[in-house]
Amino acid sequence: MKKLLLLLPLLLLTKIYAQTPMEIHQRAILVDTHNDVLSNVLINKLDVGKLQTVGNFDLVRAKEGGLDAQVFSIWCGPQYGKGRGFKMANREIDSLYALIARYPDKITLVRNSAQLEQAVKDNKMAALIGVEGGHMIEDRMDYIDSLAKRGMCYLTLTWNNSTSWASSAADETTNRASLKHVGLTDYGKQIVHHLNDLGVMIDLSHPGEQTFYDVLATTTKPVIASHSCAYSICPFRRNLKDAQLKALAKNGGVVFVNFFSGFVDSTFFKKYDDFLRVHKKQLDSLTKIYDDVDLATDKLFTMHKAEADAMRPPLSLLIKHIDYIAKLIGVDHVGIGSDFDGAPSYPLGMDDVRDYPKITAELLKLGYSESDIDKILGGNFLRVLKANTGK
Repeated sequence: MKKLLLLLPLLLLTKIYAQTPMEIHQRAILVDTHNDVLSNVLINKLDVGKLQTVGNFDLVRAKEGGLDAQVFSIWCGPQYGKGRGFKMANREIDSLYALIARYPDKITLVRNSAQLEQAVKDNKMAALIGVEGGHMIEDRMDYIDSLAKRGMCYLTLTWNNSTSWASSAADETTNRASLKHVGLTDYGKQIVHHLNDLGVMIDLSHPGEQTFYDVLATTTKPVIASHSCAYSICPFRRNLKDAQLKALAKNGGVVFVNFFSGFVDSTFFKKYDDFLRVHKKQLDSLTKIYDDVDLATDKLFTMHKAEADAMRPPLSLLIKHIDYIAKLIGVDHVGIGSDFDGAPSYPLGMDDVRDYPKITAELLKLGYSESDIDKILGGNFLRVLKANTGK
């Protein structure tokens, strides 16, 4: 008994030591619900199984950042219309399959929470597939079935462009008068039901406000917003208003906070527009090369790094979005959806996937418990995934 009493202070010190931010971070299951690296893989022919000096993601840096599961975004712009969108989606999925085939000891495809947790136990990254943009299903239910069979865990109902069955946030706010419909059509509601039946999560990060509420009135399962922020802090059309956040929580869903500076900082877009005006000729040339203005803009920011860095918001503002949402609707309804490799700018200190531990450290400073941080980093995703797939 005396020996136990003598050892008690040492045991307490050991326990305290085990609760350092990095150890808490590494022990948690970290899931990022949105990364666009596959688009870069196709364009730049990168092997993200190896350490890269460009972009925000590769398997080496992901390991350093404690990233356990990544939802890889399958995306193409609206120029990939019928006859092209579905093919591009499958081409990007093929590139993920090829990565997994090259590095089977490092990464594996998973389809549900049980498989994800097993991958973590096996010390492999769990790879999931999120299809960003309903235009890639080309209005066909059988294309949904095909993508689900290949591993699609969520479908973002629209990108910035609307579909024939769902209106986007961009169109609802800037192009509303020309829309043939606002919100979900009857066919759109059929698609929601079909996704529910397949166990595919419905992603509401790009759809408009009317579509958002139409989905919540239709779905029988929890939804997600895979990469969105709080409108009250940064009033941009892609961010979620307080009423939307509360409705999402009532549904049992989760909003995964986006790192893009434009969604984090309300002052960013003015600086961004000024930057693009100054470098318009270069942007036009890059757009011709990459066949996409967003990818061209990413390259432009890389070429003018000092100017780009001067526009970046502080890390504290990103943390403010997480904290705001957690306080408004509960810690069970917020997570991480970085949009790495899909945006030209992120807060200072958020340069790539090695930087996730900074979020854990900042949340600890704000008084979040270890169990709360576990939920934010990955637990909430596991819950909503299981609620959709049943396992």
